[in-house]
Amino acid sequence: MRVDVLKRSVLSALSAILVVFALSAGLAAADEAQPIAENPELEARVMDLAHKLRCLVCQNQSIAESNAPLAVDLRNQVREQFAAGKSEDAVVDYLVARYGDFVLYLPPFKGATMLLWLGPALLLIGGTGWLAWRLRRRAKETEAAPHLTQDERARASALLNGTLNSSEEPRS
Repeated sequence: MRVDVLKRSVLSALSAILVVFALSAGLAAADEAQPIAENPELEARVMDLAHKLRCLVCQNQSIAESNAPLAVDLRNQVREQFAAGKSEDAVVDYLVARYGDFVLYLPPFKGATMLLWLGPALLLIGGTGWLAWRLRRRAKETEAAPHLTQDERARASALLNGTLNSSEEPRS
């Protein structure tokens, strides 16, 4: 009886928490409607650049796809700077100076990001080299392994066929 009451109370608490999260997510999405610039060309430039910039909150979305408050603010900053006549490079330089290279989906090749760029190739080369070394070593081990005599082969065959117990000698 107590277990059923406990289960019901836990389930009702979990459902209440889910309702609160669902409502807060819905309100957040409704509050963060993306403002559209009056100039469609300006908005196209903003969205083009926004797809190249990483959301610092979500980290797996661009600021064009994210509804996080910081992403909305970043889109608005980009929009304001384009409206002020700044070039795309100047806007990107401003955002990199403020947030670092992490804001870029395609970071520049430099000393700090060298491992990021060269890491996959190094892993591929290293993995291929290790596999080749291991296969060669395995082939040498197989060649060096002792071979079975005819009697040992006959015993193994009889054991596999089930005609011989492990304690018996092979029947000839």
